[in-house]
Amino acid sequence: MNKLVGKNVLITAGAQGIGESITKHFIDSGANVAIHYFSSAETANQLTEYAISKGQKAVAIGGDLTKETDANALIEDTVASLGGLDILINNAGSLVSRKLLSEMEADFWHKVMDINLTSMMFVTRAASPYLTQNENSSIVNLASLAGRKGGHPGSLAYSTSKGAILTFTRALSSELGPQGVRVNAVAPGLILGTSFHNTHTTKESADETTAGIPIKRAGNANDVARAVVYLASEYDGFITGATLDINGGVYNM
Repeated sequence: MNKLVGKNVLITAGAQGIGESITKHFIDSGANVAIHYFSSAETANQLTEYAISKGQKAVAIGGDLTKETDANALIEDTVASLGGLDILINNAGSLVSRKLLSEMEADFWHKVMDINLTSMMFVTRAASPYLTQNENSSIVNLASLAGRKGGHPGSLAYSTSKGAILTFTRALSSELGPQGVRVNAVAPGLILGTSFHNTHTTKESADETTAGIPIKRAGNANDVARAVVYLASEYDGFITGATLDINGGVYNM
């Protein structure tokens, strides 16, 4: 139960939606946290204060992770503030907006890929030299059910980027495994109460999706956060290259 106490954790986009819940769970598990944010400075600072009030190290760091320089600076600032890095949670991502193939513009396609995939590569590449210095480091990447099923109409670019994260996770687990780093992913389904679905999912669509979920409810941010914390701190360290589906049973394989 004390496996995360004193561990140094970086959560990208860790101050809103699922990321905020993940950050809170790590803080409550005794970890030191670096909270990356893009536009949620106030929440990031509140979470930092919460961690410090519990006697843990914490820092809030802003940046645009689609920029290589910002991604590199995030890792350097994290290590300088916390004293090292044990766990990386790659949570940053966005659908941006819905566009069908017939509406797809090159700039939009590249923007979605940069936000969801290229930024993850930048951060992970910068973090890996620090993660490999430890015996039991881990990475958890946020994918999506859309990466499994293809998503709803208009999410072509987003779904493709999230599907790529599944492969990125498997490939990275093979590359970093010999250096002591486990790499896993989670693929959340319908997670209500977040800005993502508040922005991009209508109530009618959410109700229709919920009706098809075997356990007859949508997920929430805490459902995802618990799974992320488990994969990050998994006891015997034998799970790597895996994706944990968090969708109430609506899709499994």
